[in-house]
Amino acid sequence: MDTMRDRFIATTTRLLDEDPRTALVLAEISRDGFGPAERAHPHRVVNVGIREQLLIGAGAGMALTGMRPVMHTFASFLVERPFEQVKLDLGHQGVGGVLVSAGGSYDWPAGGFTHMAPGDVALLDTLDGWTVLVPGHPDEAETLLRRAVSGDDRVYVRLSLQSNGTARPVSGPGFDTVREGSGGVVVAVGPMLDHVLEATEGLDTTVLYATTVRPFDAAGLRRAAGTRGPADIVLVEPYLAGTSTSAANDALADLPHRVLGLGVGRSELRRYGQMQEHLTAHGLDPHALRQRITGFLRP
Repeated sequence: MDTMRDRFIATTTRLLDEDPRTALVLAEISRDGFGPAERAHPHRVVNVGIREQLLIGAGAGMALTGMRPVMHTFASFLVERPFEQVKLDLGHQGVGGVLVSAGGSYDWPAGGFTHMAPGDVALLDTLDGWTVLVPGHPDEAETLLRRAVSGDDRVYVRLSLQSNGTARPVSGPGFDTVREGSGGVVVAVGPMLDHVLEATEGLDTTVLYATTVRPFDAAGLRRAAGTRGPADIVLVEPYLAGTSTSAANDALADLPHRVLGLGVGRSELRRYGQMQEHLTAHGLDPHALRQRITGFLRP
């Protein structure tokens, strides 16, 4: 199976062929994959080099002319390093664009902490008007990317090497009900779904699947939580733990409830190892998730 990043390259190459409004701005990362697109569309495929602030500024300038820019590099260099430009060049100027990241929270541990971005979604939460998409499979990444490029708003597409074994239909922005139960609600975001399903096997829980995390599907969570008593909600996110806890609390503000946010911890793991070791260290493998979920849910 190809990776989400492979699918992003193939899909964006086709979009450049199909839609003259589409443009691509790179900062060296993935440039080799876009070689044919760069040769075919030299005026709409721009590599600015290792200049991430310019990456965002150039994309925003294209957006001001009516183009639909796709801006791409590792998540830490796409959201964290040029955050002022994301805030001002896109948000303050009121223009749209599509940020597509690679690397996720710890996809390439050998790159060290500079190449890890577990706080990217939480950081974008400080800005207004962003749609955040977290696919869990390359097929979903393609669908969500095409949807993002066809619009005019500000969208962040968060890609990862971690992937679920099977794609799910991405029909709309709301949460998808994967399993129904009466003993609590577990929301699995993007590539965490397979681990969540394994962790909750045999438990009387509802499992919701989220690929659109902003805007947060408050109505969908309320429907799943019900109104017949206290609701227990577990959020399992592939980025900073607790990123969506406030959104869930706001959604259930008038109902008795508890929320547990599971995700990447704040402590830096300096023995970088492999991606699977980071998942285990942060308690995001199926065994640890089951212990944490069953320990939280009401008996």
